Amino acid sequence: MKAVGVRNGKGNADALFIEDGIPDPVPVGNRVLVRIRAFGLNRMDIMQREDRYPYPLLPESGKIMGVEFSGIVEEKGPECSDDFKVGDKVFGLAYGGAYAQKIAVSEKMLMHLPANLAFEEAAGVPETFFTAIQAVHLVGNLQPGQSVLIHAGASGVGQSAIQVAKVGGASQIFTTAGSDEKCQLCRSLGADFAVNYRSGEDFAAVVQRETHGRGVDLIVDLVGRDYFHRNMASAAMDSRMVLVAALSGSKVDDFDLRALLNKRIWLLATTLRTRDADYQGQLRDLFCEKILPHITAQEVRTTVDKVYPWTEVADAHKRLESNVNAGKIICIVEER
Repeated sequence: MKAVGVRNGKGNADALFIEDGIPDPVPVGNRVLVRIRAFGLNRMDIMQREDRYPYPLLPESGKIMGVEFSGIVEEKGPECSDDFKVGDKVFGLAYGGAYAQKIAVSEKMLMHLPANLAFEEAAGVPETFFTAIQAVHLVGNLQPGQSVLIHAGASGVGQSAIQVAKVGGASQIFTTAGSDEKCQLCRSLGADFAVNYRSGEDFAAVVQRETHGRGVDLIVDLVGRDYFHRNMASAAMDSRMVLVAALSGSKVDDFDLRALLNKRIWLLATTLRTRDADYQGQLRDLFCEKILPHITAQEVRTTVDKVYPWTEVADAHKRLESNVNAGKIICIVEER
């Protein structure tokens, strides 16, 4: 098969190329072989391309990038159930290997493609919505009637988290984004307040004003260092902050632990790719229960920013690196 490779093992976006002669994956055990029609881009792909991924990659990850995809079932392993059949349209999550024509993944990480969902849209769903469900529900434990602050609201995870919180009964949803257009997108997805951080407006001040000084019950943070102190100011008593990423840096200067003690803030951190298949299967089941029906009913959506043929994967990476995208960047894989 063909797959996206990186010349010399690491490099910038221009080092990406379509490599031929890659051995086809084999669906052993409960694995399902899927011919990929589209895959979604994530920032972890850039870090993997540059050989600076901050967590140890599992053996299942392999050298090929990509963790979310859509496609058609071609073959099943001997231990698979009857949940999927050859020819079924599916989408799912993987530890790696989605930048390719074929992938073999555990059936626990696959889902049936709804009839009204295109391959392009479905390829941008698993990583973002699974991460959002994990942050908002499994780790963040958001309860109906509670308020939430979601950073990087126009990112794939941010957009998903806004909608997961909305469906979950959040009373107020605050978010941050980098332009007025991105803020409007966040509001269209269910955010009550969207703060353009480039405008000079302080999200902590907005939270304090709109909650009458109480603060929010849950903070979902993908930014890290630059927002940490203002997150503490935005947090309510007995609130929770879930750290999903640290895009601005991971080292916080002049941090006083008293900020946590004074408000009894629960500081939690979570990752997804390093979790085992059983845990990711639990997230899949939660997604199918809480979110997939809303996607099928077109009440919840994934915003596709731009679609590229996979022969232009370098340009797709450059767009993601530029941070101009509002939503998912998708690549279409040629069928043969």
